[in-house]
Amino acid sequence: MRKILLILMFGIFSFNSAQNYKPIDTADYLMRKNFLTSYIKDSEAYNKKQKEKYGGKTGRDLSNTLSEYQKYFQDEVKSKNYVFNTPFNKFVDQTVNQILKSNSLNFPNLKVLVAKDNAPNAFCLGDGTLAVNMGLFNWVDNQDQLASVICHELGHLFLDHTIKTQLTDMKLEKSGKDEVKSLALTPNNKGEKAYQVYKRKLYKFSAQKRRHENEADSLGYVFFSKSQFSKPEFKKALQALKKFDTISPRVLKTEMYKQFFDLPDHPFKEKWLQKEDFSTYDYSHYKERIDQDSVSSHPEIDLRIKYLDKQFPEQNIVNKNEEPSAEFKDLAKIAKLEILPNFYQSEDYGAGIYSALQFLQNEDSEKGYYKYWLGKNFEKIYEARKSYKLNRYLDRVDPKNQTESYQQFLNFMWNLSLDDIKYIAEYYKKSL
Repeated sequence: MRKILLILMFGIFSFNSAQNYKPIDTADYLMRKNFLTSYIKDSEAYNKKQKEKYGGKTGRDLSNTLSEYQKYFQDEVKSKNYVFNTPFNKFVDQTVNQILKSNSLNFPNLKVLVAKDNAPNAFCLGDGTLAVNMGLFNWVDNQDQLASVICHELGHLFLDHTIKTQLTDMKLEKSGKDEVKSLALTPNNKGEKAYQVYKRKLYKFSAQKRRHENEADSLGYVFFSKSQFSKPEFKKALQALKKFDTISPRVLKTEMYKQFFDLPDHPFKEKWLQKEDFSTYDYSHYKERIDQDSVSSHPEIDLRIKYLDKQFPEQNIVNKNEEPSAEFKDLAKIAKLEILPNFYQSEDYGAGIYSALQFLQNEDSEKGYYKYWLGKNFEKIYEARKSYKLNRYLDRVDPKNQTESYQQFLNFMWNLSLDDIKYIAEYYKKSL
């Protein structure tokens, strides 16, 4: 459901040029190739350094682990999930450079990228790779709040949290294996005792990650406050991101299905809206075996804010809201228009259809753009259904974890026949 929430705060917005908007071009083969050449060289040198630093089996295992996630990252770049030479890259680079210069920071091999990802997030790898998701521009209010997220990630990098996390994971894995071996001599309740071993490891690991988040918040705020940004905006960024964790989905009205799928020569069928009956399913017996709050890597936003308030009371000074620059406003508009192309790029075709319908429900103009993406996603759903791979791109109904609105959408999608999907795809592909 998290990916579905991405569009729900946007409400009604309009762009005079949406009908003619051309999504960001990812045909930047040469730039991606040059980036990967540099990245592979630098990451191999970084891994070798860590291997020599920690030595023995620990050094070898650490180097191998780093190499694995670096290969995954390279595949993501090759798959065009990152953009180069766009207005987003320029803006993020300028923001990062301002932070580095103001704090006299020098991170060897720092590489800054922008991801075609709608989630309001950023991440920093220990090898010096900083990635900012395009979706952040849809949730923070201005450059200062964007900078606060970047400062937090640079805090992780400065404190070498990636390596510390990997070392802890390796240590816990070894101790866990030793405990599991001892279970062979245990005559009774082996399953429960093995579970307790796993649970202790999970809690201990998560506790460290939460400490890392607080440490990155603290150091990030120091970087932020020295970079001529408005201090209260650091906390406001956390409050803005809290919406992503707490917002209730906007309902997609049932009449929208009839409005957009009662098509020429292919009338709407009421059976498309039939829902599975889960009324007799009893959830009362279900008991959470793992405390989700304890295993969360990010503390609750309120607790993070409380921690910052205690450490840095000056950030509580009430200032007027920092107005976004014209450049930031333009990028926020582009980021909203990129939501559907981004879902398509990440092969989240079901989410793309649901999001397109949300936009169509809330928009009075420029519907051609959203109808076009509706058609493109239906085309991919048709291909998946035809090749028996629909489960990869469309969720199954899960009453315990999905809203009524989203369940209705999923029932509708699964009720469509192959011919229905094909007709809808062809009809809407002609919309733009």
